[in-house]
Amino acid sequence: MKKILLATTLIAASTGYAAAEVTVSGAARMGVVMHNDLDGLSTDAQFSSRVRIIFTATGETDNGLSFGASVRNDQSGVGNTANGDSTVYLSGAFGKVTMGDTGNAADALVGQVSGVGYTGLGDLNEIAWLSKSTTGVMYEYSAGAVTFGLGAGQTNTNDFVSAAVKYSTDAYSVALGYESNDAADQLSLLGSATFSGATVKAKIVDNSELVDLEYALSVDYTMNGIGLTAFYADALNTTAGHVNEDLQTTRYGIGASYDLGGGASVLGGIAREEGTDTVAEVGVTMSF
Repeated sequence: MKKILLATTLIAASTGYAAAEVTVSGAARMGVVMHNDLDGLSTDAQFSSRVRIIFTATGETDNGLSFGASVRNDQSGVGNTANGDSTVYLSGAFGKVTMGDTGNAADALVGQVSGVGYTGLGDLNEIAWLSKSTTGVMYEYSAGAVTFGLGAGQTNTNDFVSAAVKYSTDAYSVALGYESNDAADQLSLLGSATFSGATVKAKIVDNSELVDLEYALSVDYTMNGIGLTAFYADALNTTAGHVNEDLQTTRYGIGASYDLGGGASVLGGIAREEGTDTVAEVGVTMSF
């Protein structure tokens, strides 16, 4: 594998390609297991998946600045263990079944309003999903502009189930999601519309453990490689969990981006949550 990686790197360098991506090797697995614990007692059936991959990626901006990254990734998860953001899937005419760091259909189909900054600045634009295990399973099926999703996960104390539906066109979309983890239930609704270079997103969430509805709004505007974003949210305090009292706070932020070309961009933003200090950042993101 090392020889293949070295050869592809030398070829890309000698031929002057502006960008290249080479996958050297990969393997994956998914299924259901029932293993004995350390005391020899049988455990319940649990979802299990693993993915292993090695890859390199390079890019170049319009003015000749080169950038790149390489990584070897070996990620796995069983039951409520962390899965390292990895997924494994099977798809066909029946739809798509995914296992790993998944299982929340509302997260996958409903999503969040837009955030600012190159790391997200604490994701103050987001309204929290219900807690679930990392390793889970999700089923998706699309028919034209409509997509359906069903998800499930496992934890030590609670089961997690979810369902969502989304209708999407080039100009607008609307999605509805439901989550339950035995401790709480949550409904999420998000609508998005794009017109004259601007995209507006609005989200409303009804959590069974909160007194008031949570909501968020964002506006994105892009012109000539320059992007501007602003968001406002009234949601659960980021330092608190879902509890039986009102702990919602106001959050807001603004940000800007500039496309350098070739997959690289400069992003910056400023954001604040009521009762906390203002946060800010600027940096470069790269996509391959």
